Amino acid sequence: MDINRLIQLLRAQKNKETIVSVFIVIIFLVLFYIKPYSFELVDMKIYDLFFHLRGQKTPPKSVVIAAIDEASLEKFGRWPWSRDKIARVIDKLSELESAVITFDIILSEHEKNDRVLANSISKAGNVILPVVFFFNEDAPKELTITSSAFPVLNAQNFKRYHPISSKNVLACQKILAENAAGFGHINMFPDPDGTIRWEVLFIEYYGYMIPSLSLKTVSMYLGIPPEKQAIDATRGVYLGKRYIPTDPWGRFLIPYYGGNETFKYISIVDILEDKVKKEDIENKIVIVGATAVGIYDLRVTPLSSVLPGVEKHANVVAAIIDGKTLLPASSFLVSLLIFLSGIISILFYKKLKAGYSIIVLMSLLVIVFTISFVFFKNGIWLSIVYISGNLVTQFLTTITIKYAYSEKEARQIKKIFSSYVTEKVVNELIKNPSMAKLGGARREVTVLFSDIRDFTTLSEKLPPEKVVEILNEYFSTMAEIIFKWEGTLDKFMGDAIMVFWGAPLPQNDHPEKALKCAIEMISKLRYLHSKWKAENKPLLKIGIGISTGEVLVGNIGAEGKKMDYTVIGDHVNLACRLEKLNKQFDSEILISEFTYERMKETIDSEYLDSIYVEELGTILVKGKETPVKIFKVSLR
Repeated sequence: MDINRLIQLLRAQKNKETIVSVFIVIIFLVLFYIKPYSFELVDMKIYDLFFHLRGQKTPPKSVVIAAIDEASLEKFGRWPWSRDKIARVIDKLSELESAVITFDIILSEHEKNDRVLANSISKAGNVILPVVFFFNEDAPKELTITSSAFPVLNAQNFKRYHPISSKNVLACQKILAENAAGFGHINMFPDPDGTIRWEVLFIEYYGYMIPSLSLKTVSMYLGIPPEKQAIDATRGVYLGKRYIPTDPWGRFLIPYYGGNETFKYISIVDILEDKVKKEDIENKIVIVGATAVGIYDLRVTPLSSVLPGVEKHANVVAAIIDGKTLLPASSFLVSLLIFLSGIISILFYKKLKAGYSIIVLMSLLVIVFTISFVFFKNGIWLSIVYISGNLVTQFLTTITIKYAYSEKEARQIKKIFSSYVTEKVVNELIKNPSMAKLGGARREVTVLFSDIRDFTTLSEKLPPEKVVEILNEYFSTMAEIIFKWEGTLDKFMGDAIMVFWGAPLPQNDHPEKALKCAIEMISKLRYLHSKWKAENKPLLKIGIGISTGEVLVGNIGAEGKKMDYTVIGDHVNLACRLEKLNKQFDSEILISEFTYERMKETIDSEYLDSIYVEELGTILVKGKETPVKIFKVSLR
């Protein structure tokens, strides 16, 4: 290979690296916009990890939970309780001057004490009740809940981003609804992995935007009049002068303060038995809900696998009050960082060696992770899976291309030597240069000779082109089988093939590999017969001879001129002689006693169902005084 060829190869490598880098950037930009589940799942888990790294935060003291806990169930019996008991809870909370009483309990079924509960709700004047939307079928409109709807600014924006919509709602009993201060939905929309990460601030219901229970609770707590409550379509929600940014569908990521019992829990038992201090309730938002495991209102969140649903609402209420909501970074920012990571890859990976490139890659991943975590702590979720994936893929691809071009140079060198020896020998010579010398070493091998019967007669009857066509197909098929069984293809000699096993690489089972190769060669030839009949071509018959023993193996020839890696010795001659005897014995495969003895147990245990072995007697090989037993191998 000359220097000009090397320069051309290096230039081609650099150009290909640049083109591939740009292509990878485009792929990750597309992936970011289509968001395949596998990528999103990794992203979700990194998001959850950030919560654990951040640790627990102290929530505002203005939010407490009135818990229907195990102690309450033990004292007042299994859930659901009678409505008069719930009315007593409201009365007690009113006496303690709670700011807002929010129920995370659906009171949809009629009960004899509904009037008692309705009176308590009316007297309190600050009770918010929940509703649940369904999305499987439509139902008649429930007018009562529409009183809590938020008006919409820039409604035309919804033409592009449609809000979550429903025409089927489960609300509380009408008599209770007529006395409530407001309503909010408690629908939760888990991500595909079952984790609750998003709060949907409103759901469209017959043209009315019904707020979430948490949003309605905060609006009442802050004393925001209805005329100052509005949805800025696809952007956020106004609560007076307070603005809550959302994604285009009216959602934000819940910035959980912690796991279970991050918020103050007050047992319903303590409330009803006057064991609660007034300062624990006064001017606070009290969310009434179930925390007992037996009521099955448990949710999976980034910080807990069994968080009571009521505490999820408490997290959202607290986040809105604190003004610390969490939103994904803009698509433009993420796309820009994906693009920049591609540029960095082109600048660094192409110029550096693999070891330094790994250091650069790890440093970039740490930087991206750190920046994303800082953003996270400041209310922005910067997805890093696509940026990091781009960096890693760029690195792997660049290294692969460099390796491929190194291999290409090696193949160019191998190509020169392959004119003299097989590729397997070249690889062995690369590992052991001392083998490339005249002479060789004695080693036990198994030699196989194969020859086409009556080929001279066949070639005289056909045009040369036809003969070449048939031979090429035959040799190509046989060569594939030989390489499959790890044989060293010594040479083609006219219509004959010479193969050996056990060199240059040692093979403990070389007699077995040789016999398996011979069996498959015969089987494949029979398949070719059916094909050639259909093509009106003549049928070839072959004979195979196999012998095992010690031979001289190595590079034989004139050093610096012409050398062949081959085997010579008595067993080579014996295998050749056996191949020629097939015509005499009307056989296809003949093996020597030396091969048979080496694998007699294997033949008896593994091959009885597929082959039949018959002893034919002895032959006298030229140059030997002792006759040799031979065996005929037939396919059943």
